Amino acid sequence: MRNYHFPGRSVVQAINGVAATSNPLSTLAAIDVLRQGGNAIDASVAACAVQCVVEPMSTGIGGDCFVLYQKGGTGPVIGINGSGWSPAGLTLEHLEESDVSVIGTESIESVTIPGAIDAWCAIMESYGALGIDTVLQPAIRLAEDGFAISEVTQQQWSRRVDGLRGNAAASTLYLKAGDAPATGDVWRSPALGQTLRVVAKKGRDGFYAGPVLDQMLADLQAAGGMHTADDFTDYCYETVTPIASGYRGRTVLEIPPSGQGITAQIMLNILEDFDLTGLDPCSAERFHLMVEAQRLAFVERDKFVADQRATDVPIDFLLSEDLATTLRSHIREDQAIDHLPIVDGPKHEDTVYLTVVDRDLNCVSFINSLFWGFGSCIASEKTGVVFQNRGSGFVMERGHPNCVGPRKRPLHTIIPGMVLDGDGKCELSFGVMGGHYQPVGHGQVITNLWDHGLDIQQAIDCPRVFHNGAAIEAEDSVPAETLVRLEALGHAIEPAPHPHGGSQGIVIDRVRGVLAAGSDPRKDGCALGY
Repeated sequence: MRNYHFPGRSVVQAINGVAATSNPLSTLAAIDVLRQGGNAIDASVAACAVQCVVEPMSTGIGGDCFVLYQKGGTGPVIGINGSGWSPAGLTLEHLEESDVSVIGTESIESVTIPGAIDAWCAIMESYGALGIDTVLQPAIRLAEDGFAISEVTQQQWSRRVDGLRGNAAASTLYLKAGDAPATGDVWRSPALGQTLRVVAKKGRDGFYAGPVLDQMLADLQAAGGMHTADDFTDYCYETVTPIASGYRGRTVLEIPPSGQGITAQIMLNILEDFDLTGLDPCSAERFHLMVEAQRLAFVERDKFVADQRATDVPIDFLLSEDLATTLRSHIREDQAIDHLPIVDGPKHEDTVYLTVVDRDLNCVSFINSLFWGFGSCIASEKTGVVFQNRGSGFVMERGHPNCVGPRKRPLHTIIPGMVLDGDGKCELSFGVMGGHYQPVGHGQVITNLWDHGLDIQQAIDCPRVFHNGAAIEAEDSVPAETLVRLEALGHAIEPAPHPHGGSQGIVIDRVRGVLAAGSDPRKDGCALGY
């Protein structure tokens, strides 16, 4: 039970609808759409569009989108993979001939085709109650009329000033006198607002064809990109079947590869054979098991997770009890695993995750990202679009499943989550931002709920750790005695440079007919219901 003598947040309880996002303006937009007759899909797209305006370092229409959706809180869950592909001309041979040995995070080679708008328009057409023109209006108003910059947003914005300064268009769009705006400054993005107006009027064709596309292509090609009109117009999201695994009598759903959600499922498969219920959620013993499961799962991720359209990802093997048993056998409760391959990949924590459940129990788990803060920092000034750098997730190793290739999706870190009860009905819609941390966050939230008995807000608030391949990065809130004990178990400890990610979650209490929502204090946002 929460100790009310200490700072904290109450779980938001609602009966008609609830939304949780990382920005209050986004949450408010979702609730406004629900109250005017929209459903959870409408509210999610409206909220995400707002975040593309008010959290431009974390997400944007130049990025990607993944969605899990269950209509009416029962029946099949629909997965949407709205992640973009690389240009048709981007081959390993071309990069080798150009003496490119690594796809840099601010390089033109890192810019994949944005998939978000295509996915938004598709789910609105298939499942929304309102039109795309209606749900984009809150974002358009904020882009054109302005908004006050919030605290965490300002901090994350300021961390990418150097990258923005390196691109004239990005600097013009997102710097104020060459620096990041201050907390409380009023910010406007009129070029982005105008592009959103075109999408509101024309739908998908407002972005993937016509003047907006022409301008984006001109800017990409001027920067040396191989992007063509066909790369945009041919692009199409995928409807996918979520991959499922069990945990404590429930079903954990994730988007299949190219997403890394399967990593969370491998972790949970390893952990299910351990009795966590008697452990303090902030104890060294609990964090040790989480970290060891993470390290083992990440080795499998880095070997196998890639674009299934281009390679065979052995999903059945990765989710098998045989693999879980083999991996689990490497864990000792009294000593850290030695000589494990380190996790190699760019660090980042810039994504937005949101979730909405409406009065009809339509459940949406929704995530949208530019990868790094402000993505590649390559921008199109007249359209207001900043392009993602998701292509830096490729490897340049011939024969590797995740090797760079034409019209290929790189390993993707953003992963919406959903947990079904024993009857196949959504019990939890949730997600955790934070790049490579995300599957670890999924595992920590789920075990907080169903091993340690925390409520959704407590499960989100709980201190976090992440193994970066060399050491455990521990948040400041992890107890000192826990860190001492982890070191005694053989773990190197480092302070986390920033809090690990940010999370939103909604638990559906079907017995009482109540929606319970939590929102991460590591971000600016909140949960609201009515």
